[in-house]
Amino acid sequence: MNNTILEHKLPGFESLNLIEPILKAVQQEGYTTPTPIQQQAIPYVLEERDLLGCAQTGTGKTAAFAIPILQLLYNKPKPQAIRKPVRVLILTPTRELAIQIGESFAAYGKNTGLKHAVIFGGVSQRPQETQMRNGVDILIATPGRLLDLMSQHIINLSTIEIFVLDEADRMLDMGFINDIRKILPKLPPKRQSLFFSATMPPEIQKLADNILVNPVQVEVTPISSTAENVEQHLYYVEKNNKPALLRDLLLQEHLTRVLVFTRTKHGADRIVKILRQANIHAEAIHGNKAQNARQRALSNFKDGKTPVLVATDIAARGIDVDEISHVINYDIPNIPETYVHRIGRTGRAGMSGTALSFCEIEERPYIRDIMKLIKQEIPVVDNHPYPSDIPVLKLTPTAKPAFVKHKGRPRSGQRRYI
Repeated sequence: MNNTILEHKLPGFESLNLIEPILKAVQQEGYTTPTPIQQQAIPYVLEERDLLGCAQTGTGKTAAFAIPILQLLYNKPKPQAIRKPVRVLILTPTRELAIQIGESFAAYGKNTGLKHAVIFGGVSQRPQETQMRNGVDILIATPGRLLDLMSQHIINLSTIEIFVLDEADRMLDMGFINDIRKILPKLPPKRQSLFFSATMPPEIQKLADNILVNPVQVEVTPISSTAENVEQHLYYVEKNNKPALLRDLLLQEHLTRVLVFTRTKHGADRIVKILRQANIHAEAIHGNKAQNARQRALSNFKDGKTPVLVATDIAARGIDVDEISHVINYDIPNIPETYVHRIGRTGRAGMSGTALSFCEIEERPYIRDIMKLIKQEIPVVDNHPYPSDIPVLKLTPTAKPAFVKHKGRPRSGQRRYI
């Protein structure tokens, strides 16, 4: 194999000691400078160290593990004793994210001859079986389908050299921790393990401690930080006025590619119906949709054919679109970290973005928790057609009060806070 380092072609990337086949692929993808997590993580992965990576969405995390994994496999011959072994397992929570990780391996590894497969539930397993029996080097999988194929003896993890657990905090949110615990004993104890999470609650830290051996830790942004180039606004609105507010905002020309978050699958479908009645082209993406329908909706959104995509948190985790102009929190998440994940979908790749949040009376404690987490106020928009009164709330020690205008004057000595 030709392992010659490519010099002076890609300022920034050549400093990472990447081999020519991979550097050429990176160049063809149009990347010139590694992101902070890539700059920090790639050298450690190439040293075959276990790694704990904490980075919010949109930071280039997938390339931070895909690029060095491809190089490690390219530089090592396959074991001869076992026919067509799987050498890398990447475990990820959603179908969309698995597909996009697979696309990254295809792009960066196109000059290496390494094979990868993506397996997930909700579709026929026969094509996935065929791929596995033909032999793959890298397996990208969601937990449920992986366990199914393991139980049928179609997949054997005893030859895994590198294990990646991606989006660990979302695994926890989605209830996959028990599945992970079933998978871990099937991996060889001697392996390299990479663990990535956008947030590090205690449960995730405990899981990382069980998986990693003497890991290096890479943290490129504060765990609870929101992207600096995302402008945030808060609308206090009654629940029954949310559809009208959403419609009015989406009719503005500068909202060009919008991701709308809802709490439930039914809510996503209902919003799409309301928007279509207002001649606003929108599609929904959630777990009840067939896989081909989800992929079609996502593809239409990426291509600009569908300007508005309405999604639940779980389905949206695999959405990787650089030019989302706005994220709208139609429903406020009850987990503060979820807010950080959501608004990180805009303002990606150095671009600016806007996050708008609709808050009804029952959701106001969630907003308070979010501001406590991000340690900043979310500016209130009070000049919209559907205002709602703001009750007096106690100030938290970590967030300063944001004063807002109201109809009518407050009682003497009274101020209204978020």
